[in-house]
Amino acid sequence: MSNEKKLKIAFQGEHGAYGEMAVLKIFPNSKPIPSRTFYDVFEKLRKDKVDYAVVPIENSIEGSINETYDLLIKYQIHIIGEVFQHVSHCFIVNKNCDFKKIKKIYSHPQALAQCRKFWINKYDEYPTYDTAGAVKMIKELNYCDAGAIASKRAGELYDMSIVKEGIQDTTNNFTRFLVLSKKSNQEKTGMDKTSIIFSINHAPGSLFGILEEFAKRNLNLTKIESRPTKERLWEYYFFVDFEGHLKDKTVAEMFKVLKHKCKFLKILGSYKIASKD
Repeated sequence: MSNEKKLKIAFQGEHGAYGEMAVLKIFPNSKPIPSRTFYDVFEKLRKDKVDYAVVPIENSIEGSINETYDLLIKYQIHIIGEVFQHVSHCFIVNKNCDFKKIKKIYSHPQALAQCRKFWINKYDEYPTYDTAGAVKMIKELNYCDAGAIASKRAGELYDMSIVKEGIQDTTNNFTRFLVLSKKSNQEKTGMDKTSIIFSINHAPGSLFGILEEFAKRNLNLTKIESRPTKERLWEYYFFVDFEGHLKDKTVAEMFKVLKHKCKFLKILGSYKIASKD
């Protein structure tokens, strides 16, 4: 038997959550560590209780995870990777319960939103902090009038009855997860992405002046997102992902310019672009 220490990876949710599935996809032999909230995930990493963390940043159907963006501003943490997790929801109930008598449905708000066509006008919705957590709760409380929306893996882990698979409104449902570390990743792969946060003066042309620097250098932006600074009215942090690495000469030269144009600039990290397979 190997005595090699398993990496501890924090994720939000209970065992069986899509976050845990993302962890095991990128760290197959690791020890996933459940966390109730995203704040708890970041705190575990900050306090060195885990080696890495994996958090969702956006879903292909429901869009961005705003809480993750807010925590990326607050914490001195680096993005060192990304992974795309396919999301396929199931309708799950307690064994030996008649699913035709179900009146309530529990799940994370995003999962409920992704399966509206399945439950709307049939069940009363009850949002929970996690998909797998909803399954765990129904199991522990032995509810027979309630079901949950979660992964097939969650149903199997908690020995529940999977009534129906693939209940999401669209099959092309993916969540992009970020891999976080207290140390930055300096490796170049030739297929890299860089993530940054910046804020600018609230003046005409300020944002154009920043984006122009990317265009002049032919750097492809793959995502731009804004979040209120929560300090002054109508001022925003901008989150940008673009193709390229911090060690690229063109990127390094651009950052020298951006430092003078931005009120605030934070480089979150450069990392390999993940496959969507």
